[in-house]
Amino acid sequence: MQTESIVLAPFEAHHVGGALALSRAVGWAHRSEDWEMIRSLSEGRVALAGDRVVGTALMTPFGDTCSAINMIIVDESQRGRGVGRKLTTAVLELAGGRECRLTATNDGLPLYEKLGFAATHQILRHQGIAGQVDAPENVEWIDPGALPAIKALDRMAFGADRDAVYNALAREGSFAAIRRGDRIVAFAATRLFGKGEVVGPVVAENSEQARDLLAFILSGKEGRIVRVDIPEQTGLSSPLEDWGLPRGGTVVAMVRGAAARSDTAAVQTFCLASQAIG
Repeated sequence: MQTESIVLAPFEAHHVGGALALSRAVGWAHRSEDWEMIRSLSEGRVALAGDRVVGTALMTPFGDTCSAINMIIVDESQRGRGVGRKLTTAVLELAGGRECRLTATNDGLPLYEKLGFAATHQILRHQGIAGQVDAPENVEWIDPGALPAIKALDRMAFGADRDAVYNALAREGSFAAIRRGDRIVAFAATRLFGKGEVVGPVVAENSEQARDLLAFILSGKEGRIVRVDIPEQTGLSSPLEDWGLPRGGTVVAMVRGAAARSDTAAVQTFCLASQAIG
């Protein structure tokens, strides 16, 4: 039987439907709106068999210094033909000299290691139906006018400029924050995602602030499906499980071309916006 020819092309808006079908086939929860949000922030490539999308990969730039490689999916019928490697190599070329970050399943680890990525830590997915959570009194909802302060805190924690990501998050959802005097010192975002909602990013000075931010947001989501992705070292699994969000799958955070940066940032990332964009 003749093997179908595969062509790589730029990922454009009309490919979202095909990408959504691929992600549903592998069990991802993304809606078309979730795909469109990340596509709007990214450059990418699709693998096409005729006019059918059989593979995807995106590169989300964070300024000129950093990027996320994400949404790498290959149709089951095309696996074992090197399509995933070609797509990943293509979006790495789009990244240029930027540091590249991604999250990998165990199946993807060997490929990414061959392409120069090194594992840094695990990311844990917590998802379930939120239970009853008491809202702490030190957290409040904030309006979009606070976005510059939010972006500045994220730059300290993440180590790169994600202004475009935060502009999108502000359009899609809401922010809560902890203040010290008039100054915002910690924040969390929440928005619709998949079959429910997601909480993240959460950026804070310490785990106590992170727990308070999560409790505040979850206190308004009782009975809803909620997802939270956390770096394993943050130690938030126990309270999340107590609040009705059991631990689910695990992926490995990886980096390629990591830039040197200080470990003395005043804040850190306790929960991700998503596994795709950190």
